[in-house]
Amino acid sequence: MKAAVIYASTTGNTETMARAINDVLKETGNEVVYGTATEADKALVTGCDVLLLGSPAMGAETLEDSMEDFYSAIEGSIKGKKVGLFGSYDWGDGQWLRDWEDRVKNAGATSAAEPLMVHLTPEDSDIEKCKEWAKSTVK
Repeated sequence: MKAAVIYASTTGNTETMARAINDVLKETGNEVVYGTATEADKALVTGCDVLLLGSPAMGAETLEDSMEDFYSAIEGSIKGKKVGLFGSYDWGDGQWLRDWEDRVKNAGATSAAEPLMVHLTPEDSDIEKCKEWAKSTVK
């Protein structure tokens, strides 16, 4: 399976999650397109079977700016795709991921897995959750 793991990260927490997700997908034999929202090739990403997108919660629980820009640019091209969302947060209750999930569904994509949230810095147990989550997205 061909999967894209694209993320934005301001403190490194979401990047840590993305690395763990990328690593397990590669270990399980998947072809992976990996990178940041600012550098990702939109056509290459939308050509994947599964899109795993990560963003930290910003401000009043919104996507990080570069991920907002990236996602807005591909939103019209994800109909019929499997999309999984992940990210880290400091405050709030995960509204940014619920709002993003609604946007993904409204764009005609299906959920690859329930959104994955980690509070602050991912601990070892959080990394294991990231790995299990990644495996579940490519079944």
